[in-house]
Parts: sequence; structure tokens; C-alpha cells
Amino acid sequence: MKFAFKPAALIFALLIPAPVLVTGCASAAYNIQEKFGIEKRDILVDRVTGVAKAQGEAKEEFEDALEAFRSVVDVNGGNLETTYDNMNKAYKRADGQADAVRARVAAVKRVARDLFKEWDSELGSYSDAGLRRASEAQLRETQRKYAGLTDKMDAATASMNPVLSVFNDRVLYLKHNLNARAIAALNSETADLEGDVARLIAEMERSISAADAFINDMRGG
Repeated sequence: MKFAFKPAALIFALLIPAPVLVTGCASAAYNIQEKFGIEKRDILVDRVTGVAKAQGEAKEEFEDALEAFRSVVDVNGGNLETTYDNMNKAYKRADGQADAVRARVAAVKRVARDLFKEWDSELGSYSDAGLRRASEAQLRETQRKYAGLTDKMDAATASMNPVLSVFNDRVLYLKHNLNARAIAALNSETADLEGDVARLIAEMERSISAADAFINDMRGG
């Protein structure tokens, strides 16, 4: 049994305020959506799509933050205050996008948990033992693929934290010591930060690829 993605899921998601889908009223929200023919599997696909999109945006924000950092350590005279402000803004954008990724990953996990719980409980409703075994086998296989996806999502999410900490420390340091000498002191750390961002981006790309594969499988591709 392959899952067919329903475009109505995305349309309906735009009509329902986001808090309805992510609070303790999840069961009520599911019931409303199911009346529109939108099943939990459709919601899961939509949310995994959202994670991939948010991670792609996070990649760009972290790359922009790295460029802002490079512009700081490479500054030679000029307006130090403006240079610091640009780096601080880039850091805040990256931090905000990281929060968006975390929220979307959490939303995926919520609906996946509910989907698998419902699927497992409905196995007992089969009268045909062969169909029950087939459905259970597909459930276990879907859970296995989902576990691979969550491993990559979690790795990508975790990779953001140390990079954000590095950026935050440098932003604070420059705020407290806004002068050419303080900027010069950070110059030797650029290579390490570049490596950290490169690893973060690689984790993001692995997670996005896993999300794309999971979505394709759920849609029956």
C-alpha cells in the first residue's frame, strides 16, 4: 500500500493557523483535517517538506553569517560600528532560522508519532491475516525509513548549536571591544569557523536529501 500525497493538505495547512497544528489540540486538528480528506500521512509529508525548506534557508543564513564574519576580520580601517552591526544582524538571522528548523523538526516528530500509533492500533481491525501482516510489514519499513530521516534531521539540528555559540561569542566580544585590535585578534579563528560552517552545511544537505527521499517514498514515487 503506497501513500498518495494530497495537494489539499498543503492548501488546508494555509487555512489553519499554525498553532492549531502544534499544540495540545492536535487530536481535534486531526479530526477537522480528516473531514477534508487530509490524513496524518499527508500532514507528515507536508511537514517533512517544511523541514527541508527551512534547512535550505538555514544553510543560506549560516553562509551569510560566515561572510559577515569574514568581512569583520578582513576590515582594514573604515566604520567598525557598521561592520559589527552587519555581523550582529547576520547572527540574529541565522539564530532565528535555526529556531524555525527546530520547530519544524519537532512538528514532524509529533505527527509521525501519532501516525504510527494510529496505524499500529488499527492493525487489530483486520479480519484477513495476510493483509494484516502486509500492512504491519509496511508499517515497520516506514518506521525504519523514518528513523533514518530523524537521525539526519537531528544531526543537522545539533550541528547548528556549536556554530551559533561561536558566532554569539564573537559578536559579544566585538560588542565589548569594538576596535581594530579586537578584530585582528579574531582573524586567526576564521579557518576553524569556516570548517564548522562547512560541516553544518554538509549535515543540512544530508538531512535535506533524506527528507526528499522520504517524501518521494511516501508519495509513491
